Formats: sequence, C-alpha cells, structure tokens
Amino acid sequence: MEKRQSEYKPLLFTTTLRNPERLKWFLGVFKNYDGKILTNDLAKEIAGEIIRIGLYTPTNLSASIKNKIKSKELLTNEEVLKVLKDNPQNHKEAGFSKGWPSRFDTWFKIAKELGFVYYRIGEKIKFSEIGLKLINNKHPEFEQQAFLNAFVKYQSNNPLRRTLNENVPLILLLEVISRLNKDKNFNGSGISKLELPLVIFWKNNNSEKLYQLIKEIRKKYSYNPSWEVIVDICLNRIMEGKFKKFNHKSIMIDYPDEFIRKMRLTGLISLRGGGRFIDINKNEQKKVNYALKNYSKYKKYKTEKEYFVYMARIDKSLILSAAKPVSADERDKFLAKWISVYSWTTIKEEIINLARKKLTKDDILKYLSNPIRLEFLVALAVKSKFSNIKVIPNYPYDDEGLPTSTAGGIGDKGDIECYEDINRILIEVTMSEGRTQTVMEIWPITRHLEEFSKNNENSMCYFVAPSIFKDSQRQIEYVKDKENLFILPKTIEEFLKHISNREKLFCTISSK
Repeated sequence: MEKRQSEYKPLLFTTTLRNPERLKWFLGVFKNYDGKILTNDLAKEIAGEIIRIGLYTPTNLSASIKNKIKSKELLTNEEVLKVLKDNPQNHKEAGFSKGWPSRFDTWFKIAKELGFVYYRIGEKIKFSEIGLKLINNKHPEFEQQAFLNAFVKYQSNNPLRRTLNENVPLILLLEVISRLNKDKNFNGSGISKLELPLVIFWKNNNSEKLYQLIKEIRKKYSYNPSWEVIVDICLNRIMEGKFKKFNHKSIMIDYPDEFIRKMRLTGLISLRGGGRFIDINKNEQKKVNYALKNYSKYKKYKTEKEYFVYMARIDKSLILSAAKPVSADERDKFLAKWISVYSWTTIKEEIINLARKKLTKDDILKYLSNPIRLEFLVALAVKSKFSNIKVIPNYPYDDEGLPTSTAGGIGDKGDIECYEDINRILIEVTMSEGRTQTVMEIWPITRHLEEFSKNNENSMCYFVAPSIFKDSQRQIEYVKDKENLFILPKTIEEFLKHISNREKLFCTISSK
C-alpha cells in the first residue's frame, strides 16, 4: 500500500488520553513491560492489562464482568480474554496488526512523541528517565515537570507525524503572546481564545508574521471576530484553500480546548478574563524566558529514534528552576478571590459533577483535569462554608490563583491544610478508586497526618474520594488502632453534605 504523503494540517494532539492522570496510569501499567521486546501479541496482552484494572472499559460486556468492573474488582485472566474476544477493534495503525495491537499504539503514541517511552515492533520497550518521573506517584509535581520538559521541544512535524507544519507550538504561542503584551495598543492579557486557531493552523515558526496578522484582525474586529472570519483566514489565507472543510465548531472550540489543556500542563500558561484569554503565567516568567532563549531555534530529526532521544533528554536548568514561593496568607486570599467568582451553589454543583463523572461547562474549570479540579473545588467549598478558617491548599498555581497541578506532597505536606482556632484539619482528596486508591493513597496520607499533627493533639484528617474502597476503609481503621491517627473517610457527596450541616470543620470520633 502506498504511504500517505505529508500535508499541512492543524495541530491536534490525541484526545484518546486527554486527562494527564489517565496517561500516567496507563504508563504505570506499561512500565511493567519495560525492557521486553514488543510484539503484536504483547501489545494485545498490555491492552488486556489496561482493561483488567479498569482503565479502559469496552462496550460489549457480560453482566457479571460489568458488575465486577463497577465494584472495582480485578478481572481474571479468563474474563480479560473474553472481553478482548467480544470486543474486536476495527482499527489499524502503521506498523501494528489490526485490532487490539493497533489500539495499544493509539493509546501510547502520544507518550512516545513526548519522549516518555520508546517502543517499536521487534524492539525493546524503553522508558526514559523523564517518563519514569511522570509516573512517580509519590511526587505529583513531577507530572508538570515531565510535560514542561516535553512541550518546550515538541515539534509539529516530528517523524511520528505526517505533517508539513514546522514549528514548536508552545514556543510559537509564548513568542506571540510576548509580542502582543509588549504592544501598548492592546490590553496586556495575552491572546484571545478566538485567535488560537491561527496558532493551531500556522505553518511555520514565524511568530512576528503571526503577531502582525492578529494585529490586523484586532484593528478590524477588536477582540471579537466572528467564527466565519477566523475560519476563513485559517482555511483560505493560511492553508491557501488546500485543506478539507472542517465544521466551524471543531476549528473554534474543539481544537483550541485541546490545545489549551496541553499547554497548561506545563505550568507556563494562565487563563484570564473568565477563560477568554490565554496569557503567560507571570509566576513562571523565569522559565518562560529560558524556554524562549534556548528552544526558539531547534534541530530537525529524520528518524523516530533520534527524535525520541532528543525529547527524552532532561533539561535540568528548566526542571530545577523553582517558581517564586507563595505565602500561606496569599494562598488563603486567592481562595477568597475565587469565592467571589463561584457561589456556594455553583461550587456544590461542580463537585457533584466530578463525583458523578459529568463534564463541566464552565469556561475555566474545564481546563483543569479532574484531580486538580477536585482539590481546587474542595478548598473553595471549605473556605466558602467556613470563612473564618485559614485554608492553605498546597497545589502550585498560576498568577490568577488557579492550580497548575495537584499538590506534590513535598516535605510530607498534605493536599489542603486548615487552621480553625486551636484545631488543625488536613484534607486529602483523590479521584482514584478501587485497589489503586488503597495502594497509592492511605499510607502517604498517614505520613502527612503524622507530620501535620506534631505538637498539636487537636488534629484530624478528612479523606475525600468519589467512593471509598473497602480495603482503604480497613487500612484507615488499622491506622486509628495502631497509630492513634484519626482519618475520616467520606465520599465526595458525603463530604459536601457533612460540611453543609456543621458549624465547625473540626470533627472528633464521637461527632463524625
């Protein structure tokens, strides 16, 4: 079969693994095969393991298997084989057999592009150091570091893609925003979301020419060009009419939403104007300056292996460059700011959406992955309900006070620290469920509470999750009996109801 020719096309990162937390868990399964030679049979086996632990659920399932997955129980080997057989995949990727091996490649191709793991049929699977940092669940801040290390280098025409567009999308975005912000005729809020399709369709790395195009559009239409204006420029002026017709929603909503999600993974991007503008996170200006200085010019690579080696190389100057430290008072004040934006009713609705796995329609919250969004909303809920409590979330955040990743647990600190009179309350939140919840959450929480309660007997911890797995409950009871540490588990909806009916956040065993 003749190989498809490369062509100019808009940048679209895979939406198969949109949530970075899902990518991390998928890679956590894949890591067990590090060093093994990849075959189509092994790719199918790995797909089976992804299904076994509930990370991917096909549609054609027996009632018994469906109930097992719902109760977070592991499937047996026989059940996994049945699911694979009952759900043949009508899917083909280059270099892989049709079916589940190709589905495997669809899941993991983005991880290969970003330098996290190298694989090829007939060769050894090789995880990079930065890929291992990403799946290190003891330190969630590594997630942001891994994506930052990748996206400052990521080339739109890398050897894994058949595209002629030639730029580093993150660098192009940062350069254009920098030029717009230096222009005294504009509002200094970065680039409008309506203008983002221009970046996504842009053919080269000429940020000056793109900046001039945006100036021209703003002169005619201010900050509110119609969809038709932007679509026409993308398809006929940038692509010169040599691109298939896309529906307007894809160009103006779907592509920009996915682009913003990926760029925010780096921690360098802030949202302004209720999500209408994308700007540089001034808390990370030092990293932005470094990235622009060192990655605006780049080498092109001809082979997948050469490109992977480049992507996998860790830039320690970038990774180890710390953001400006933020005081506890400033964290508390940022929460007060966002409470003026989100009412108690809205906060409750959005948290319940998370608990019930429903999508948000909010123009800011939709860019926060579920684990990050849960930490943010729980902190807001506590601050909204108990205004006199000092609430200190430990997640890193941008210059607008929006979290850029989950709390890292550095120095054995938990997710959210609360100080109420003489009482100390730690709140630990997670979107994980089932066995993953038990293995990854309870012992770190115990360490955090032990550190948090030093020199203060009036300390306790809430553990909040979509559901509380039975083994997690057993471990919590064990911690209480052996360590005399009080952890109170609540589902997300139970926690909301609990704090709604209380005058004090602090809780004792007798009043739980």
